[in-house]
Amino acid sequence: MEVQSERTAWLEQLPRAVHELESRWSLSLGQPFCSENSCSWVAPAELRGGERAVLKLGMPHMEAAHEVEALRFWDGEPTVRLLAADASLRAMLLERCEPGTALRDVPEPEQDVVIAGLLRRLWRQPSQPHLFRPLTEMLAFWAEETMAAVPRWVDRGLVRAGLDLFEKLPRQSPNDVLLATDLHAGNVLRSQREPWLVIDPKPFVGDRAYDATQHLLNCQGRMLRTPEATIGRFADLLEVDHERVRLWMFARSAAGPRDTWNDDSFAVARALR
Repeated sequence: MEVQSERTAWLEQLPRAVHELESRWSLSLGQPFCSENSCSWVAPAELRGGERAVLKLGMPHMEAAHEVEALRFWDGEPTVRLLAADASLRAMLLERCEPGTALRDVPEPEQDVVIAGLLRRLWRQPSQPHLFRPLTEMLAFWAEETMAAVPRWVDRGLVRAGLDLFEKLPRQSPNDVLLATDLHAGNVLRSQREPWLVIDPKPFVGDRAYDATQHLLNCQGRMLRTPEATIGRFADLLEVDHERVRLWMFARSAAGPRDTWNDDSFAVARALR
């Protein structure tokens, strides 16, 4: 309920915040982009000098808490660049990708190659001290959500096995890097500065193999038909261990929080069992 009330308050103050930023940053705003399941308000913007940008105001969201700091860390390599930010309003003025079409428009095998290349460029170790949270923090948050849904579990054995891996897999390592955690073909856009740029990172420090999961979860058809081959190909492109990617995929598919706890929601987990 606390999260819901915080998001309700965010929605209520959104028009005022947009108006304030429009004036402060001298922006001419277009119609907001429409996106399903979005946790932000995003619109095309033009600065006084004619530079084209994007204004984004993020809804309170645990996973995206340090998006601004991550964009500063990566500094356009290979993400969109951060032009300005206001932490109090969860607002970002961002480089605009043009033409801005999403990677999801190309065949999945091509998506594999592009996303793998982007992830390998993103994986860097932030210098100490830094404020980025360990992956264990997000997994603990998810586990709490999943435990709250116990009465709706239709396969308790699978869920328990996934939760067990949430605890065992993210062991801290000197090789841990800053992860995007939510990189899939909808969060990669065509650009003029580079062929493809990353948007909407949700940064945590952890195991490289974890970062394979979001793209693979969006490739459900292949994951159900040929799970081992699909994981193996992508793991090879990423130069990470196949088995760790498989275990992460099982854990997320079995125990990740979801809206619907039915048999269909366990299809990938069962394919990997």
